[in-house]
Amino acid sequence: MKRLDKIYLGTNTKMYKTIKDTVEFLEKLAGLTADIDRNLMELFVIPSFTTLYHAKKAAPERLIKLGAQNMCWEDEGQFTGEISPIMLKEIGVNIIEIGHSERRHVMGETDEIEKKKVSAALRHGFIPLLCIGETMEQKNYGISDEILRIQLKIGLSEITADQAKNVWIAYEPVWAIGVNGIPADEGYANEKHGVIKDTLISMFGREIGGDIPVLYGGSVNPQNALKLIKEENIDGLFIGRSAWQAENFNGIIRSVLPLFMEKKKREGVEKHG
Repeated sequence: MKRLDKIYLGTNTKMYKTIKDTVEFLEKLAGLTADIDRNLMELFVIPSFTTLYHAKKAAPERLIKLGAQNMCWEDEGQFTGEISPIMLKEIGVNIIEIGHSERRHVMGETDEIEKKKVSAALRHGFIPLLCIGETMEQKNYGISDEILRIQLKIGLSEITADQAKNVWIAYEPVWAIGVNGIPADEGYANEKHGVIKDTLISMFGREIGGDIPVLYGGSVNPQNALKLIKEENIDGLFIGRSAWQAENFNGIIRSVLPLFMEKKKREGVEKHG
């Protein structure tokens, strides 16, 4: 089964939710979505570091994949305040979120740093979820496409085509993230996803590069989720605060899943027609 035959839906809870909050959220989300065939959907949650041990016990991996919001590129050493791949492997997380807008633009991480983290994540058997996106200033200069290509080409420069089979990408325009974010309209998001997919294909070939999931994130809500998921190049949604209540997340999942399946069916007909 090709990876893009399923929808990718997840959330990063940022620096919100205590251990108790996270456990309750995961248990409820797992229960609400347990009837959905996971061959059709990859569901994941990326909570804060302090919750991960308890979060791992709260929901079966077959229902919800668990991720970490960041990771050091070194296995051990004098890196006060960092979390190593070995520590995260011990907990049993599946995904490492790398290069989120806040890590890049608040904490000052560079493309070179993200490159090292992607390599480390793959070396330890994690799925790296590499987040990329342009600022409003870059958008206004008309260099969004170049920025996306640079972030991809540097961030994935050390990996082989075979390793790329385990990579996910999240397109998160910086200006669309957070409380004051301006959601990108579905046409713009689809266009940028096309740029990302073309770049991945140029790097890893059509068979592998064309099968890397590209998710949209940035002020996704129950309304624009319906429009976004219908677009040709959007393989899933990386949702913020609209998914932080299990009932709300379940609602979004159940509204977009049939639209995604319909899109896949239509693509299949066009391909073989």
